[in-house]
Amino acid sequence: MAETSISESSIKEALTLRLKATHVEVQDMSGGCGQSFTSLIVSPEFAGKNSLKRHRLVNAALKDEIAQIHAWSAKCQTPEEWEKEKAATGGNDGPPLDGTSEGKVVGVDQ
Repeated sequence: MAETSISESSIKEALTLRLKATHVEVQDMSGGCGQSFTSLIVSPEFAGKNSLKRHRLVNAALKDEIAQIHAWSAKCQTPEEWEKEKAATGGNDGPPLDGTSEGKVVGVDQ
């Protein structure tokens, strides 16, 4: 398999197409080197599935991409869950940023 460049936009496009996602946010947590990503994925495909099954869907959809990066995290919601959370947080929802400082992995040069 040829090496490909993994980016926020390539992951977003893949998730949108492969999971019929209605909203996707992807953030490169590695300072731009493309080795650590976090995401928020909103898809009707998640309806009726628990967290584990949702993450398995995402991992299967991004099998090739995930094999090329070091770290990956995803927050998976249905459109209804996302709308409810946006209303509760005033629209300040986004990818999980646990273990970061201002959205970047600590110790990574930019």
